[in-house]
Formats: sequence, C-alpha cells, structure tokens
Amino acid sequence: MNYKPGRELQEFNRLYRETDSIYHKLALHAGLSDSAFHILYSIVEFGDGCLQKDISTQYNISKQTINSSIKNLEAKGYLTLSRGKGRDMHLHLTPAGEAFTEEYIVPVFDAENHVFAQMTPEETAQMLRLTKKYTELFRKNADEKILHSSKEVKI
Repeated sequence: MNYKPGRELQEFNRLYRETDSIYHKLALHAGLSDSAFHILYSIVEFGDGCLQKDISTQYNISKQTINSSIKNLEAKGYLTLSRGKGRDMHLHLTPAGEAFTEEYIVPVFDAENHVFAQMTPEETAQMLRLTKKYTELFRKNADEKILHSSKEVKI
C-alpha cells in the first residue's frame, strides 16, 4: 500500500494519541485499567447512580469490558449496583469509592478545568467549535463514503 495521510491528519492523530496517553497514565497512577478509570470518571461526571449502558455508549467501550471492570471495582469495594428499569443497572460509589475518586478522579477534573481556565474564552469557544465541526464532518464523510458505500467489506 502506498498511502500517505496528510500532514494535518498526522498531527491531529498524534495529538489525539498524546491525550489518550495522558489518561492512560492517570489510570495507571490510580492503579486502574483504562476502562475502570473511565467508569469512575463517568460516575463523577454523570453523578452517582448513572447507568452502566450510558458509560458504555459515552466511551465506546464494550458492555463486556464495562461489566468486567465493574466487577473488579465491586471487588475492591468501590462500587455497588442497583437495578433500574428492565436490565438497566445503576452504579453507586461506596464510601471507599467516594474517597478513591476524591483522591484520584476529582483532581483530573480539576486539571482539565484548569486547562480551560488558562485559555481565553475565545480560544475555548474556538477549540470546541472546531472540534465539533471536525467530528460532525468526519461522521458525515464516514457515513457517506465508507459505512453506506455499496462496496462489501471483506474481513
């Protein structure tokens, strides 16, 4: 194959991987897998009692991976589950989970919020606007040119 991605795409992908690497290091620092980190992060973000399926959707993590990580977090004493409607499962922090998230997850939110505080309101608005535009255009192009093409994908 003789394909060379454009300079902009290479830089965008490098920055994306670098950001992902930061979150991975934060998860390791907390002694967690990436998926366990995302679960606790989500509970802080969405609130106690958030749904397991919402975390799976938000972070594009398989239900099986989420379920395994939840079992590990339960075994560590950080989470409990309660039934919702149908098969919905709500996640709740235990007192140990609350202490853990205060030590390892809340500081991540503080660091992220500090980043935005260091940017001007115009820079923040521009970054969010352009990231949203990129995502919308990428979704549209992927749908039109790849996912809905008449070509059959062979694996």
